[in-house]
Amino acid sequence: MSAHPLEPRSSHSRVDGLATSWRDSWAAPTPEAFAKCCLLHVQYEDPLAAEPLEGTIALCDHVERLHKAFPDLRIEPSGQPIGEGTYACVPWRAIGTHKGELGALPASDRFVILHGLHYLELEGGRVRRARGFFDLYDAAMQLGLLPQRGSLTETALLLLRGFGLRPRA
Repeated sequence: MSAHPLEPRSSHSRVDGLATSWRDSWAAPTPEAFAKCCLLHVQYEDPLAAEPLEGTIALCDHVERLHKAFPDLRIEPSGQPIGEGTYACVPWRAIGTHKGELGALPASDRFVILHGLHYLELEGGRVRRARGFFDLYDAAMQLGLLPQRGSLTETALLLLRGFGLRPRA
């Protein structure tokens, strides 16, 4: 069996192999780990990347910054990866404790659980472009930066922003 993540015969197992290789790269970020599943000039975006990244080294540096902020960071599958042709979608759950700085944000020691996905564009069976999506508002609430949904503080904030009152469910 080949070490390339998309070599297995069925398309289902090819996508599973790619998703596993992608998550493994996030668990132990090295340019070599990302090179197993990505083109060297991979393009990457997510809500925490200040600008689009290019290359396995830039992607690795980005993930290492996340590991410094969340030293116990784990990326787990949260659903079945899907793919067809030159596209794949890898759902995940990120779990970790915010113990280090994240940009200008000091450590909060808060435990965070985020659900998201990576939408992957493939070329030759490897990731050419990846875009990460997750609820940034939910992350900010878990870190204590924004008020909880439905709270009095959220209502006051919405009033200040000109959105009026929302009926409570």
